[in-house]
Amino acid sequence: MPKVRTNRTQYPDGWELIEPTLRELDAKMKEAETDPHDGKRNKNEISKELFEFCLDQGYGDKNLIAKWKKPGYERLCCLRCMQTRDHNFGTTCVCRVPQNLRDEQAVECVHCGCKGCASGD
Repeated sequence: MPKVRTNRTQYPDGWELIEPTLRELDAKMKEAETDPHDGKRNKNEISKELFEFCLDQGYGDKNLIAKWKKPGYERLCCLRCMQTRDHNFGTTCVCRVPQNLRDEQAVECVHCGCKGCASGD
């Protein structure tokens, strides 16, 4: 997570409410990557201005969040998994295939380590 320079950045209202949480998440990032992520969605408790500020500072990926809003991409783990140029035969990553359509049961993405981010799972 990028460090915010306090002497050059003007913080919007409400920043002091989420700053400790962001610092804590930064320290626990490796642990959070291995934990299951189902049922841990945001609670819509911050303003749109604060959300945009966090995206501008690099705390979130604008393109990935935009994809999450589209049907079929709600659980997308990273943008690289859906790019056809990065995979064999011009298809998407194996983690984008629903589990009931896979031949193998234990599949892991070679790019990000995802075990399945298809919306049908």
